[in-house]
Amino acid sequence: MSSNIDIKRICAWCKQEFIAHKTTTTCCSHRCANLLYKQRKREAAVKANNQVVEKIITEKPIEKIKEKPFLTITEAAVYLGVTRPTLYGYLRRGELKASRLGYKFLLRKEDIDKLFNNPAEFRVPTRDKPAITDFYTTAEIKEKFSVKESWIYEIAKEHNIPRTFNRGRTYWSKKHIDSYFAKKAPDASITEWYSVAELQEKFGMTLSAIYTFVYKNVIPKRKEGKMVYYSKKHFDIAKGIATLEEPQYYTIPEAMEKYNLTRDQLYHYVKYHNITRIKVGKYTKILRSELDQFFEPPKIE
Repeated sequence: MSSNIDIKRICAWCKQEFIAHKTTTTCCSHRCANLLYKQRKREAAVKANNQVVEKIITEKPIEKIKEKPFLTITEAAVYLGVTRPTLYGYLRRGELKASRLGYKFLLRKEDIDKLFNNPAEFRVPTRDKPAITDFYTTAEIKEKFSVKESWIYEIAKEHNIPRTFNRGRTYWSKKHIDSYFAKKAPDASITEWYSVAELQEKFGMTLSAIYTFVYKNVIPKRKEGKMVYYSKKHFDIAKGIATLEEPQYYTIPEAMEKYNLTRDQLYHYVKYHNITRIKVGKYTKILRSELDQFFEPPKIE
């Protein structure tokens, strides 16, 4: 409902005179009201930030720490300007020592200061890369791994495989090529394989059905020349004619979900309690039995 009153006002944003019809109107237009609102929000954010900074300056935690002869782990980390994990590293290596008092570990500030009395000579670590002396020719790679020449150039570009030229020939680093194909090699524990012809005969599947099935079910495969073979065990399990064996290892996400851990917590337990882990391709897996045993509830026999 509009008002019949006319009030002369000055716009709070552009400072122009205008006629308002409400006593609460402060701006002459929606644009000015929007700009004024944004300015006030910015000023509020700056004020809040300044209050936080002033509080930190007023409290001066480092000044309080300087007056204390003994420091907790957190205070020692603040005093040195490092994180808590870095400070724990100093303690493990014996560079610092801590005494336990109840549930807290305390460090003498005097010991921390002494670290800087005899500084070691600083040297930038250097590592010379060994020269590459073993090479494959393009023809040798094609013959050994049954791949096309265009594929070699594509993979070499994607994975930065070193190469050199000599007398009109291209030579590829043998070490890098072997390493790439080693990662692509099938699991050594798989000993039985189906050929495509065997799958067509046994399951009555077309070629397109086989390719779709193995893609959806992530069936391991190996290639010999132009022939492709698929893991018999994995194919039978996916088809439901074989039972899935109990896995011996947890993947990292499985272990995190089961025991409600973060990735850092899980790696901490595995490292400091020597729980067996293996590397499968680029993934790390943890021995199921040892991790389960570690998290078993305590018992008195």
